[in-house]
Amino acid sequence: MTTIEVVGVPVDTRHFIGGQRVESAETFTNTSPIDGTFLGEISRGGQVEVDRAVQAAREAFPAWAAKTPIERGEILHRIADFVEQRLEDLANIETMDNGGLLRSNLRGVMPRVAHNLRFFADYAIHDLDHPDFDTRGHTNHVSWDPSGVAALITPWNAPLMLATWKIAPALAAGDTVVLKPAEWTPLTASFFADLTVQAGLPAGVFNVVQGYGAEAGAALVAHPGLSRISFTGSVPTAKVIARSAADNLTPCSFELGGKSPCIVLHDADLELAASLAVEQYDNAGQVCLSGTRILVHEDIADAFAAAFRAKAATLKQGDPRDPESDIGPQVHQTHFDRIKGFVDRAAAEGADIVMGGEPNADLGGLYFRPTLVHQPSPGSEIVTQEVFGPVLTMQTFATDDELVSLANGTEFGLAAIVVSGDREHADKITKQLVAGTIWVNCFFVRDLRAPFGGSRKSGVGREGGTWSFDFYADVKNTVVAPTGWKE
Repeated sequence: MTTIEVVGVPVDTRHFIGGQRVESAETFTNTSPIDGTFLGEISRGGQVEVDRAVQAAREAFPAWAAKTPIERGEILHRIADFVEQRLEDLANIETMDNGGLLRSNLRGVMPRVAHNLRFFADYAIHDLDHPDFDTRGHTNHVSWDPSGVAALITPWNAPLMLATWKIAPALAAGDTVVLKPAEWTPLTASFFADLTVQAGLPAGVFNVVQGYGAEAGAALVAHPGLSRISFTGSVPTAKVIARSAADNLTPCSFELGGKSPCIVLHDADLELAASLAVEQYDNAGQVCLSGTRILVHEDIADAFAAAFRAKAATLKQGDPRDPESDIGPQVHQTHFDRIKGFVDRAAAEGADIVMGGEPNADLGGLYFRPTLVHQPSPGSEIVTQEVFGPVLTMQTFATDDELVSLANGTEFGLAAIVVSGDREHADKITKQLVAGTIWVNCFFVRDLRAPFGGSRKSGVGREGGTWSFDFYADVKNTVVAPTGWKE
């Protein structure tokens, strides 16, 4: 079967290579995390399909690179038009595939897919610019040239939105793309490929190879025909990719894990702090940016804990298709077991599980209750390692120095949240935090013009605005002398 029905919408289960659908001899099974429903068998790619996709992208590159930013932008805007026309279908497919809340996919995630495409298309036309500058009468002119084939390996927690966060700047920069979506959530990438055809994207400019990371992913990142590799995922996988890319000196961009602090200073608005902390359960805790380590001043810890638990008690866990649900399932049994293992080991070590800590027996399946671990041991696994589930820890501090030590006390540095009623105090703390993004009295406010990425083991490089084009393009400086001209 090469096409399956998902919520009444046909979705092709084959690869998309050179503008054509390509079937593999082997497949892998895709099921819905909502209730275990069998969705279909997906073509399982490997070296053969990767070679074919990279070759198609290389053949398409010269003509795509030769187009002007305006010409490329027109096509990207047409793709965005089709995304908006099929927004409801995309939202339903993604909810069935990864268990994300349907209301979130409808209101935020899929509209962001279209926005990603439009933003980077327009940025390449209007904002990608560096003023000329003078060196002893010589003029320096900076430009961004298409680099070649970009391999994009994307995660499962917001599959299409995070894929287009890479696809859009790569295509706008004039690169061609080979996308390897996560094997747990392959469907919206395949559906999106059909939209690119309807929008008139030339064959070979965008390609999708489905499959496992150890097979299709490994073959892709080791391919000598690539010019760029962009990966969002785990630190261990990034290390494997880096070793493979090193043989070809292929530049890499990595957006990796996080173990971010949610800091509640003694001068914070407790209601705001509790609301922001509970918000960290968003997407069943499967958000890399989440402030999963709540750090609260000891003087207000009891009051904050009471406010937090009161707000958390209002959350409804259930079928993500239900508009009343606030938390859905985990994405896959393997991931569910990983989350449960973290919590079980913390409990065995004597950690105080004051909320949740177990599967939701009322729902069964992959639903894990929102969990709070109180005062875990400093340096313990539950504090230092990324769980990527609805599991928060709460620790107290007495001084700003102690706070900063706790906040910066992991190998990660992706994000941080600071809740404070004093601007100077908040500013003092943010300057000392190791993080790529810091939110003060807010969370998840994202602007595509801003740099996004992590420090330490949370990533390599930055995406967004000019930073995306600095990666996907070859940045060139042309120096022109004032003499030697015949006119």
